[in-house]
Amino acid sequence: MRIVVQRCSRAEVRIDGRIAGQINRGFLLLVGITDSDTQSTADVLAKKIAQLRVFEDEQGKMNLSLNDVGGSILSISQFTLYADCRKGNRPSFIRAARPEIASPLYDYLNEVLHKQYGLHVETGRFGADMKVDFINDGPVTILLDSDDLI
Repeated sequence: MRIVVQRCSRAEVRIDGRIAGQINRGFLLLVGITDSDTQSTADVLAKKIAQLRVFEDEQGKMNLSLNDVGGSILSISQFTLYADCRKGNRPSFIRAARPEIASPLYDYLNEVLHKQYGLHVETGRFGADMKVDFINDGPVTILLDSDDLI
């Protein structure tokens, strides 16, 4: 599983011109899932996201988590995080999980973030053509890859 975490001051996703999800301060998550990912993988990454201390404290140090600042999450499924561009100019997505595997795992990740860690989670719609607009705060952008964490 690969997740791009972007600290933002606001974020929204539109589907067919309508807002499907919207947050203020928090994280925009771009979530990529591969065939070897499991609920255990999602559990590890959800914990890392919930406990990630990238918001500034009174001294200006990145020392606070989402819960510490009352932040929210906008989670977007993003199979292109598993693009393989080693050969030619057209990416291969062979490592991206098929929708029947990825969609339930994406939902599970969001559910764990909400139920286990008490975070407000907004989402796009899996497989939809989405337009994402956000303001990256900092900018702070972090790549979490389960291959590096498990």
